[in-house]
Amino acid sequence: MVIRRLIDLVIITCTWKILNHTFPFYVLSLSPHPTFPFLSLYLPFLMAEETQSKWEGKATTELKSARPDQIWPFLEDFCSLHKWMPGLDTCYQAEGVKGQPGLIRYCASTVPSPENPDQTAVKWVKEKLLTIDPINHRFSYEVLENNIGFNSYVATIKLLPIDGGGGCLIEWSFGCDPIQGWRLEDLASYIDSSLQFMGKKMEDAVQNTA
Repeated sequence: MVIRRLIDLVIITCTWKILNHTFPFYVLSLSPHPTFPFLSLYLPFLMAEETQSKWEGKATTELKSARPDQIWPFLEDFCSLHKWMPGLDTCYQAEGVKGQPGLIRYCASTVPSPENPDQTAVKWVKEKLLTIDPINHRFSYEVLENNIGFNSYVATIKLLPIDGGGGCLIEWSFGCDPIQGWRLEDLASYIDSSLQFMGKKMEDAVQNTA
């Protein structure tokens, strides 16, 4: 009996995924439909599974007056994020070798305490450099320990030249498990606004040293 129910669940799960991607609006009406009575039992479970799927997103910003080779030194210095990221108080090397995969940075910000607005709290994260490619101007990293709710967060940042011009694009793509108390739109908006700020600050730095 147990094996039979497991087989039924596998079949139902596959059916749900096919219908959900092919007929998303129709699936919402399947629960009370007499032709699909079994879905009334498993629909909450399947919808919860879909809700908990991995988050992914991407943000870009255009720098019209800075080439990739001019911006790369800022990004290549993995432990200088506090110079560019808004609201970040500190970023320093915690472990590893500078410029090499395995390098770990510690980043922290001081924010108002959620329990008492008159007090402050420190939000911190440790991030590990996974890959770095100076030729193609890209690197990837993952979040390790943190107190901001991130799990399985991996991101790639790369520079792309703009055809026919002297500028470039910074692209920040990410994937992570859902964060408690956040929506995917919240995280995507935060990354996008941070990237716009970083890009502007880096472009200004290039112009000031020209």
